[in-house]
Amino acid sequence: MPTQTFKVAGMTCQHCVASVQEELGELPGVTDVDVSLETGRVAVTSKSEISEEAASAAVREAGYTVAEWPQE
Repeated sequence: MPTQTFKVAGMTCQHCVASVQEELGELPGVTDVDVSLETGRVAVTSKSEISEEAASAAVREAGYTVAEWPQE
């Protein structure tokens, strides 16, 4: 299962972390979401790769923005 990592801007507390985890966890195929409040780093493990657009939309739904998506 692929794991994708990116950074989220604007999180300031554990409630923020929980909101991002919840929204990303609802994406189809996602099996795990690990969010670091200290670094803003998010690791999403899923059955298949999720699109940048889908991940960004989920993060926006939680009230935050993707600050950095790794370049391929």
